[in-house]
Amino acid sequence: MKTLFQNKINRLLFTAVIIAGGFACKKDFLEPRPLSIFTPESAFTDPRGLQGALSACDADLRNEMYGDAPPYLTEMMFSDLAAEGMNDNPGTNQNLNTMVTPTSNLDNGNGNRIGWFWNRHYLGVRYANVVIARIDEATWPSENDRNAILGSAYFHRAMRYYRLVHQFGDVPFIGREIKSPKLDFFSTKREVILEKIKKDLEFAVQWVPDNVDRGKVTKGACSHLLTKVNLALGKFQDAIASASAVINGGAYSLMRTGFGSIPKEEGDYLTKLGVVRDDVVARLHWPTNKALAINKEVLFMLISREELVESRTDLRMMRQALPFWSKTAANQIYTPDGKTGTSDLAAREIKLVETFGRGIGRTPNTIYHAETIWDDPNDFRHKRYNWMNMTDLVYNNAALKGTSPYYAQPLQLRDANGKVLTLDTICNWYSWPHYKMYAPDPRRPQAQGGAFDWYIFRLAETYLLRAEAYIWNNQPEQGMADINQVRTRANCAPYTDLSKIDISTVLDERARELYWEEPRKTELDRVAFIYALTGRAYKGKTYSLNNFGSNNFYYDWIIEKNNFYRLGIFANNGQQYTISAYHVLFPIPQASISANTQGVINQNFGYDGYGRNVPPLTSIDPLDDN
Repeated sequence: MKTLFQNKINRLLFTAVIIAGGFACKKDFLEPRPLSIFTPESAFTDPRGLQGALSACDADLRNEMYGDAPPYLTEMMFSDLAAEGMNDNPGTNQNLNTMVTPTSNLDNGNGNRIGWFWNRHYLGVRYANVVIARIDEATWPSENDRNAILGSAYFHRAMRYYRLVHQFGDVPFIGREIKSPKLDFFSTKREVILEKIKKDLEFAVQWVPDNVDRGKVTKGACSHLLTKVNLALGKFQDAIASASAVINGGAYSLMRTGFGSIPKEEGDYLTKLGVVRDDVVARLHWPTNKALAINKEVLFMLISREELVESRTDLRMMRQALPFWSKTAANQIYTPDGKTGTSDLAAREIKLVETFGRGIGRTPNTIYHAETIWDDPNDFRHKRYNWMNMTDLVYNNAALKGTSPYYAQPLQLRDANGKVLTLDTICNWYSWPHYKMYAPDPRRPQAQGGAFDWYIFRLAETYLLRAEAYIWNNQPEQGMADINQVRTRANCAPYTDLSKIDISTVLDERARELYWEEPRKTELDRVAFIYALTGRAYKGKTYSLNNFGSNNFYYDWIIEKNNFYRLGIFANNGQQYTISAYHVLFPIPQASISANTQGVINQNFGYDGYGRNVPPLTSIDPLDDN
């Protein structure tokens, strides 16, 4: 044993002597000789390197919408359109008063993704700041090329700050590349940040072109975002002008006739029923039609394709948005004769899962979104089979065939005696827009939604933004005309009664047209800030910035429109749906506040730590004014 051990020691010592001799004989031993060098100094000295940094910004935007439990769900659950439907464990977010705190898990796929927004928005700011800071380290073919990239970087930074100041209010503004640890951040007034990104977007509008590849920033997207910023600042005439630049610029137009195609790939259930979904709205939202060159409505979109194997990301929104209509122990839907009624197994005779996908009930819609906003029976967006009701599905469990008269018959919520035939009406019994949620999923037998493109900005929203600006600007007739542009494309009768045109009219139309496209809570917060800024009344009630956290339009609108929160419904996990006025803004994660030891990041009203706030900065640091 001793000899073996000694031999090992001798070998180690011999190796050490050889290494030491190498150090002594060759003094340049420690000088690095990498095969390649990838550093900011080397990567960002040409346009391709800077464009690569912008591609990181594009990819990060995609992460909000794609994948399982995407952060976008949080925007929906804090809105008028939906609530948290998953209620089979006590940790989900029904009672927002108890579940949403600065120290709770704020990036939880089974809860909320508030922390994701905080961290990833600032990551996007960081990517953009690298490009902005290093724009002149590259050699450019022309000033136009330089300024187009710089304008795109300004757009990406402005996108993140637009979201931050409406989700979180006053936040730190970082306008430069930070190369070393920094622990002295201070919150900056929301209005100051908005003025800064307005200036940046005005530069972007001047230099970013429209004729770019799909997925890249366009001039139209810059003007569109500028319109939102102008609205947020209460500069309604500027908002009208920036929206009009897109609408009247000649590069974009609403798609009023069908284009592309809808292949018969969505399962054969609707085909067997003789359903042909071939209207302009269905074609506009068919996944493979979105990026077609003929589509003149798209201003900015996310790209993900089945053929892009290395970079593709699955939408999986059928999993998120659809009810949990299939068989599980906790979510069964029964036939009136007491048998398990539905199955999500592939290759059933009645192919429900291939046709619609199988959801898990994360975002049950409100009565407001499912029923009350639909004011025209001819609306393509709510016509049968574009819009699916649970009674449009049928009992497809193969075990029923030959044993139950209900096989292949429409689902029923109640039997003849009024007994509810499902264990969970929140999670597995609600309607949804099939025309928008469906995405083929060739790699999964239980379809959830494959890798397809998604809209971020469309011209339809630009019209609704201009309509809103007109209404704030006391020009309801022009506002009504813009709303009607969107309505008539969807086969609705135009509005004619000016007395009924107000901000709620715009919000209703946005809910009809932009479901799962707009960040709904962000936009409701923006409107709430405008009400507080202008002192305009909603149903006789006025608001102020001085007590925004305790009295705001956002909360009043949610309570009016979201039946879950208004009625205090109880979920199966025992939680009661509860929301408060201070939820108009998300909590700043306490970890970020605590780590900032040499500065002060303010907490929002209603959350622990608010009393330690200091006055926010009222100007941009000159070092950050890039």
